[in-house]
Formats: sequence, C-alpha cells, structure tokens
Amino acid sequence: MPRGNAEPPPSCPMHKKSTPANSRLPSTTTSTPPGACPYVPPDNPTSSSSTTSSPPKQGFLSRLNPLNNMPFDLSNKPAENQSQSLPLSREASTIPKGDGSLWEYPSPQQMYNAMLRKGYTDTPADAVESMVSIHNFLNEGAWAEIMGWERRFSRGLKEGYRVCKRGEENANGELGVDPSDPFDTTTWTAADVPPPKLLRFTGRPDEPTPKSQILQWLGWAWPAKYETSPPFDRHDWFVERCGENGCEEVRYVIDYYEGPEGENGEPVFFLDVRPAIDSPRGVAERGIRWGTDVWWRASGGVVREVKKAEAARKKQEEAAAGQTRSTYN
Repeated sequence: MPRGNAEPPPSCPMHKKSTPANSRLPSTTTSTPPGACPYVPPDNPTSSSSTTSSPPKQGFLSRLNPLNNMPFDLSNKPAENQSQSLPLSREASTIPKGDGSLWEYPSPQQMYNAMLRKGYTDTPADAVESMVSIHNFLNEGAWAEIMGWERRFSRGLKEGYRVCKRGEENANGELGVDPSDPFDTTTWTAADVPPPKLLRFTGRPDEPTPKSQILQWLGWAWPAKYETSPPFDRHDWFVERCGENGCEEVRYVIDYYEGPEGENGEPVFFLDVRPAIDSPRGVAERGIRWGTDVWWRASGGVVREVKKAEAARKKQEEAAAGQTRSTYN
C-alpha cells in the first residue's frame, strides 16, 4: 500500500549515525533552522521530559482476519452511489469454528462492499442477494463433502476401508446416514470421536490445483470424454480432526466448477473436494475411497450382493419347508 514519503529530515539526530563519546548533542534553541528535526533532545534529559508521537500505521496484512483472509472490519454501510438498499443481517452456517461457535456468512451489503473493494464496480446491486445465496449454498455443499470424508476416515484407514469397500452407494448405510440427504452436515454418528471443525480457509483462485490442470490436458487430448471448463475458484480449508491420539489439522482442496444450466434455467455447479496430498495418509484416503468404488462397480459388486441375497432367501425357505415337514411327520 503506498504511504508517501515518510523519510525524516536529513538533519534529524534520531536517525544519524552514532557520534563519538566526547561529542555533545546540540543544545535546545529558541529557533529551529529550516529543514531541521522538529525535536532536539536536551543535553541532560530528565524523567519529566516526554514526547508525543502518533500511533504507528497499521499494515494491510495486520487488518486481515487470519482465519479467512478478510478484513476484521467488514463494512456494513451502504456504498457511495448505491442504487438500492441491501439487507444487513448475516446468516449463520452449519459449519463449526474451532471454538465451537458457527461461522457466519456475510450480509448482502458486506458482500457488495467486498466486491467493490476488489474492483468489481460493475456488479448490479439487485443481483447481490442471489449471489449471496449461491455463495452460502456452495459453502454448505463443500462442508457436506468434507463431512463425508471425515465420517469415513476420522477413526483411521482401517475403518475407512471397511466403510468404503462396498462402494459409494453403500457407504452412507454403513455410516448410519440417510442416503437421501446428501447435504446432511450435522449428523455425526461416531460417539467416540468428536465431529470436525473448520479452523480457517483461504481462497486461491489464481493457483490451479494439479488435478484441475491434468483434467484440462485430458480435455485437450480427448475432448469428447474429458472436456470441461477450468474451475472458476479454488479454496483450501483447514479442518480439525480429533481421534484417540489427539487432534490434527487436515487440509482440504476444493475446486469449483460451473456446469451447463439446468432445465429450469438455474445455474449448476460441481465441487471437487478431497484431502490435500500433504502426507501419506492423505494419499491413502484418496486411494481407498476412489479405488474401492471403482473395484466395486467394475467387479459386479451389485450382482454379487443380489446373488447373496437370493441364496440367503432360498436357504431360509428350505429351512422353513424342512421344519414344516418334520412337524407333519
């Protein structure tokens, strides 16, 4: 941030090199030469002598909240030349913070001010409320995906494999979660492990992830199968995961994709949420979840389940028939 010329006058004694011990500081005079330092310390300073100085300027980074890289003082006042008034209330999310409270989404007025601050001066004020709704919806969807990962692997890789080995279609049943509610972000069935918390997050739209770049290369090589637009945003979310050995921080990477409009004309979005490859455990979690689902579908897991169910039913019918015959005999 530009601060102007803050260099002191060249004759200021507070910024000169140290002088020899036998030299004396200039004495206070009634008149100050032009360009001289406005304060000249006396020969014999006393405890009663004091100076007044203005408070130091606060740097730009120090004005940002390290939890979300947003200013602490998000303005909720109407902007200059704003065409219409916007709601000032903030909606609470379902995402817990590190202290147990819930994260709050910005109000439409705060969102509008933030977009003006970033240079989006052509944003129509009447579209901000819809933008806030989409913003909140996407964040809730991202947290739902993270909860899915945490439900599987918060108790270790072995438990995660047990949950994932019958494919994604059966995982929610293993976890005791209603499969018809994919956005269930509050149900936590593991009684021995506390639910995860979102410690902080940061947006990195100008730093594409390796996976998104690989997908773009595949789309260039095989457009019929892999062609897709690049993600319009990327976030890194830092989640607290607690278990038997204490708590640790897990970084999740989120790519936001925009798809074709739906049949009713509403926008469609896709989120690619996965643990970052920061450790062998992150690699193992991604490999287990992806590999077990592929193997389940490729090896005919559903067919095997149907055959097992039919064999069990037939065995039960034969047992019932045998019991009936023994009763008549």
